[in-house]
Amino acid sequence: MTVAFAEPTAAALPLHVLRPEELPGFLNGAGKTWADWLKATGFEAGLGDLRLLPDPAGGLAGAVAGFGTPQARRRTRFGLAKAVTGLPTGDWRLEGALDKAEATEATLAWLLSGYRFDRYRPGRKPTALARLVCPKGMDPARLLAMAEGEALTRDLINTPAEDMGPDELEAALVALGAGFGASVQAIRGDDLLARNFPMIHAVGRASPRAPRLLDLRWGDKGPKLTLVGKGVCFDTGGLNLKPSSGMNLMKKDMGGAATVMGLARMVMALKLPLRLRVLVPAVENVVAGNAIKPKDILTSRKGLTVEVNDTDAEGRLVLADALALACEDAPDVLISMATLTGAARVAVGPDLAPYYTDDAGLAAALEAGARKGFDPVWRMPFHDPYDSVIEPGIADLDNAPGYGFAGSITAALFLRRFVEGPRYLHFDIYGHTPSDQPARPKGGVGQGARAVLEGLAEMMEL
Repeated sequence: MTVAFAEPTAAALPLHVLRPEELPGFLNGAGKTWADWLKATGFEAGLGDLRLLPDPAGGLAGAVAGFGTPQARRRTRFGLAKAVTGLPTGDWRLEGALDKAEATEATLAWLLSGYRFDRYRPGRKPTALARLVCPKGMDPARLLAMAEGEALTRDLINTPAEDMGPDELEAALVALGAGFGASVQAIRGDDLLARNFPMIHAVGRASPRAPRLLDLRWGDKGPKLTLVGKGVCFDTGGLNLKPSSGMNLMKKDMGGAATVMGLARMVMALKLPLRLRVLVPAVENVVAGNAIKPKDILTSRKGLTVEVNDTDAEGRLVLADALALACEDAPDVLISMATLTGAARVAVGPDLAPYYTDDAGLAAALEAGARKGFDPVWRMPFHDPYDSVIEPGIADLDNAPGYGFAGSITAALFLRRFVEGPRYLHFDIYGHTPSDQPARPKGGVGQGARAVLEGLAEMMEL
């Protein structure tokens, strides 16, 4: 998807954004025709409520959109998007007493509302979208980078596994790199064993679509940022086979990879002064005679041994080898993103991005970025007393302890064992919107990427 702002011309129509308390004043100055029309149609400036305004010749003179009450805005992110999607094609400008944060949220809502996933409906007529003149004081390049990075993430997650296996995910990363002058390398199949990535190989070896480790590098100056994204292109659960209800959404199990790729696109588009590396272990977790089995013990790249007590807890295995590699390059900040556990969804639901870090500075920068980027996150604890839960006795680590509690925390603690040196953030995201929400249609969605982007300057001391 390509998004763009309209040019600031006199032809752009006004979209008057009104709070309920501002409505009487607007009606008093609007003239009898508009005032009578808005009263007759019951317009009360509720959040996202829209009315088109006629000119004397019966044409379109503009529109009014409700900004709602503070409580309504707290309860609904991007609430103005409902009005945006109801606007006719053409160029529009925002009018109203919005502060910078409110105008930024409204602008992001506008851009994100333009997303469509029509790959499998080739006969569908493309929707002509209303375009916005970027409000004064905004950074259009930054807002466009956010929207285009998010669109990439959504496209990748929404594409079914038949068309988004390890080969296709690699092609998508190569195309992303080519667009910004980045280099991309891939280690595939049995070469993973030769290059000491045994757990990535073990998880993906049962699929006819070869497992691989993808490695993008961009930039040659500044601090080092490494992003690691879980790229399980489909997860059957392996020999611990999921029921059909648990498998229906598993095309999104590469949502971590899709999100770091969207974030990488934002970073490169904005030419941030840092050295970026993106690592994606790309595999399918399927069933075959050579699939890993419960109670198998794997030796990781780091040398730690892992007892596989559930082949459906495969994401942490592939991430572990990638994290170990990332640390060998001594990045300043290391961030992993993964659709890792159902426990995280139970804890915070689908709208929040849970994250883990031991670094108070990273957490503060991320929280500030989340507010600035309208991308909510929630800090979870690396609770050290649970470390013993992931130690099975027969091996160094257990990939799926039968503890029955704190599944997201124990998964995060498992990953932390493979990180030495850099400041570390781990996200356990969902990557999917279960129902249509403002600016977020049902389907794949990025989580945490804008929060990271907006916090990077402080995280990386740029």
